[in-house]
Amino acid sequence: MAVPKIEEYSEQLTLTIEEGATFDITLTWKDENDVLIDLTGYSARMQIRSTISAAASLHELTDSNGGIVLGDAAGTIQLLITAADTAALAFPGKSAVYDLELVNGTVVTRLLRGTVLLSKEVTR
Repeated sequence: MAVPKIEEYSEQLTLTIEEGATFDITLTWKDENDVLIDLTGYSARMQIRSTISAAASLHELTDSNGGIVLGDAAGTIQLLITAADTAALAFPGKSAVYDLELVNGTVVTRLLRGTVLLSKEVTR
């Protein structure tokens, strides 16, 4: 899969998760001069919720639970959801919402936000 620059999406990106398949996408964070952002020392978190105001998340990815892998000086952010976890996802409607935040000390940067579509599995 091509490694997109986050700024190409103006901070909004629709994600499609294939139910029952491994979700694996790698993004690259670059500044306005096309220079890689060094993610050394950063942590990352992402939640998927049925709506922005929903109290509970449907799924959470972090760098500590293995759902997000940061590429340090390479500026890459890999988002991972296992096939077993995508098979267990249940959206109340046809889509959900998410955002992705990177944390460096006390500074929180929301890099991406958008809609998550769940493509239902036929073969089981």
